[in-house]
Amino acid sequence: MADTAQIRLWLAEAEVAYHQINMGLRAKVFVDQNGERVEYEGATRGQLLAYINELKRQLGMGSVIGPSTVII
Repeated sequence: MADTAQIRLWLAEAEVAYHQINMGLRAKVFVDQNGERVEYEGATRGQLLAYINELKRQLGMGSVIGPSTVII
């Protein structure tokens, strides 16, 4: 298992990526100077959210982001 500092770094990076996905800022296609096109498939919101929640769990953080369920 990684140390706390490393997990905190991963969490910060994952939260930035999650924000970028939500804002539509994550590029999935790059074209270099030679016109070569590179495409990649990034993490989905759900995958990234699950990763963020897992990192928070490892850090002992109680609150996680995600949809809430109300039980009456």
